[in-house]
Amino acid sequence: MQRIGTALGASLIDGGRHPRFGTRNFVLPLTGGTYFEVVTTLDHPATDASAFGRAVKLRAESGGGWLGWVIAVDDIGPFEDRLGRESVEGHRVRPDGYDLRWRQLGVNGLLADAQLPFFIEWTSDPAEHPSNGGRGSVSLSALDMVGDPAVVSDWIGHDASTALEGVHVTWHDPDDDNEAGITSVTFATAHGDITID
Repeated sequence: MQRIGTALGASLIDGGRHPRFGTRNFVLPLTGGTYFEVVTTLDHPATDASAFGRAVKLRAESGGGWLGWVIAVDDIGPFEDRLGRESVEGHRVRPDGYDLRWRQLGVNGLLADAQLPFFIEWTSDPAEHPSNGGRGSVSLSALDMVGDPAVVSDWIGHDASTALEGVHVTWHDPDDDNEAGITSVTFATAHGDITID
């Protein structure tokens, strides 16, 4: 968290704990209604009992790095219908006491294939969205992704190239040295572009 914050010239905000998932996070609001978070596991039974907790734990045990990406949707119902499974409720209580709530779907897909995003429908007040509260002008500008855009397009139900509006995605074929998923993220900052592997 400190390494990324220093590289970007920005301070991450304590996001609080995810009691249902056995994790906690720190958030950096970005421009354009986006944000990223640094997530870690807690010493809690929910870590192993939840798909998200297991995903974070597996990433940490393999040395850390980019876990995945998320698409916010207005209505998660059609995604539940298309993928044939129900979303789960998530929440975290921020240090200021606000209980941020959402529904999420697709973390098991991420566990099976790290190029696949999962989906979130926010159910809390939009004014409390994690992208709010930032004071800087850091934005997400590019991703390097190992994977197949056709597979991602099939998963999300539309062209993967439109899923990250304004973000340039470079796709690389998986091989023995490159597992599927995000390999680096580039941020536009006041000091120029910064790429974090």
